[in-house]
Amino acid sequence: MSAVLHKLPLGREARTAKGVAVNHTSKLLAYAIVGIGALIMLAPFYFMFVFATQSRTDIFNVPPPLWFSGELLNNIKVLTTRLPFWKNVGWSLYVGLMSTALTLLFCSMAGYAFAMLEFRFKKALFALVMGTMMVPAFMNMIPSFMVMDTLGWIDTHRALYLPGAASAFGIFLMRQFAASTVPHELINAARIDGCSELGIYWRIALPLMKPALGTLGLITFISSWNNFMNPLIVMRTAENYTLPLALRSLFSTTSTEWGALMAGSAIATLPLLVLFVISSRQLIAGLTAGAVK
Repeated sequence: MSAVLHKLPLGREARTAKGVAVNHTSKLLAYAIVGIGALIMLAPFYFMFVFATQSRTDIFNVPPPLWFSGELLNNIKVLTTRLPFWKNVGWSLYVGLMSTALTLLFCSMAGYAFAMLEFRFKKALFALVMGTMMVPAFMNMIPSFMVMDTLGWIDTHRALYLPGAASAFGIFLMRQFAASTVPHELINAARIDGCSELGIYWRIALPLMKPALGTLGLITFISSWNNFMNPLIVMRTAENYTLPLALRSLFSTTSTEWGALMAGSAIATLPLLVLFVISSRQLIAGLTAGAVK
């Protein structure tokens, strides 16, 4: 009996050590899978920056170049010769900032109204807004062009940021965030003190919605910066192109300047990479805020 009793703790220790080893192996395997996935996702970006420094002939060498070269300035010279590139960068920045500012304003106002105010047909209107998210984007192409043509907005940049200034996703995000983080008691106290609804929104609700505003602003700016289809529909002159459409115009059936194209793509990607690195925590915090009270 004493021998059996002495063996029991040893058995538990063995099982514990085995469990620790299994957990350690599982963690190593998980880290390896994540690392391989990260390398696969980062590879296109790496090769884009490498090819931006290569000549057109060197890009198609077998095997392809794996390190940087000295053709970056020449590629940028070709890029700026073929395109009004820096003007296109400026237009992309202008459209992105206007889209972000208007989206934050209108979506936060609508989200606050749906979360904090009581009015007729509130549920029906919110359901209608959510229903627009189910409409495929390509179905809006012809109606959007017809509306822009009727308004005389073809080849103007306001056609790129005004139609989408109140997105259904933005309204939904702001409504959910306001409903979970803005206390109704605080709103009622402000009303009792005589504050107007606009004042309550601007002075009380909006500061509390900063995490969601940051997240929505980041998503909106990235979407606007990468937007290709809308400029393709309404833009006509190269001087008014945004970056995606301008870079697409470099393609040719006979002689595409791949080095210049990669250089332009790298320059267009750099602001987004820097923006994401700086605000990734803000993005995650805004998307998960309100999920757990």
